[in-house]
Amino acid sequence: MPIVRFPALMKYYVDNQSEFSMNGGRVADLIENILQKYPTLRPHLYDSSGELRRHFNIFVNGVHIRELAGMETVLKEEDKVIFMASAAGG
Repeated sequence: MPIVRFPALMKYYVDNQSEFSMNGGRVADLIENILQKYPTLRPHLYDSSGELRRHFNIFVNGVHIRELAGMETVLKEEDKVIFMASAAGG
């Protein structure tokens, strides 16, 4: 199963885990499986129109999914999927 990593600020929503395994053949499937187990995470990942929030980035093995096939990116058992919220400030 792919390994999923969440930023420290969001691990509250995934039983205080920063890393765990989750099934998913594509990024979209992986996210849905995560949300089935941790439904309180949904509003932090998706906006009211059901789109992934703009400030949220997803990387597969260090490559942003925009450079791959987006949410349709196929995952392998050994893949590492990192969820990262953009930070802003000054």
